[in-house]
Amino acid sequence: MTGLVHRGLAGQAVGMLREQILTGALPPGSRLDEVEIARDPGISRGPLREAIGQLVSEGLLIHVPNRGAVVFAARPEDVASLFELRSALECAAARMAALRRRPQEVTRLRKVCERSRKARETGRKLPYDLDLDFHRSLMEAAHSPRDAEHAWLVQQQVIVPRSGLTSRTTHTETSLADHEAMTEAVADGDADLAVSLMKAHLAMMEIQLLQNMHAAQSEDVRGQAPGPRSTERTVP
Repeated sequence: MTGLVHRGLAGQAVGMLREQILTGALPPGSRLDEVEIARDPGISRGPLREAIGQLVSEGLLIHVPNRGAVVFAARPEDVASLFELRSALECAAARMAALRRRPQEVTRLRKVCERSRKARETGRKLPYDLDLDFHRSLMEAAHSPRDAEHAWLVQQQVIVPRSGLTSRTTHTETSLADHEAMTEAVADGDADLAVSLMKAHLAMMEIQLLQNMHAAQSEDVRGQAPGPRSTERTVP
């Protein structure tokens, strides 16, 4: 019984930390203060260490000598490599989804697009969870669990550098239109179109992310504030 509770607490800690990382509450390059985090009544050191180990294995955290666990901070070359891998995985998934999709999976893709459209109409940026939900739904329609597992890890790692950027132009409207077009290509069983749309979609995301990263670096230099904006953060 204790083991089950322990795993449950570790799972809660994983979810909390992942949310903080993907939303930018823990920005890229920030260090986790384990002592401070463990003061939360719902988290103890054992489950917290398990959670950190899990997120290190997912690539969201890295261990740095003399600093401990630090949020993954992508360099431009890291972003290029991540998108190269993501394109290979998700273009293959787009093709398989168009060939293997079931009616309920097309319905789910359309519902995710509808929720995203409603969020857009209220003036919100496309939330990372809806973006991930679309891509996860596409992977499910492809019926390739191994590809889905690898894609999930890469998708998260791409979100981390995006979460650390503020006041940037977003690809929200274009991304949403891409998602809707891909959904209909999958629904129609048009594998070639689904692949073409996914490839262009990810290429656009990569270009925009790199442009925004370079713009942020330039602003840091002009503001005489080079390097990470924060060296240590704790989870609220």
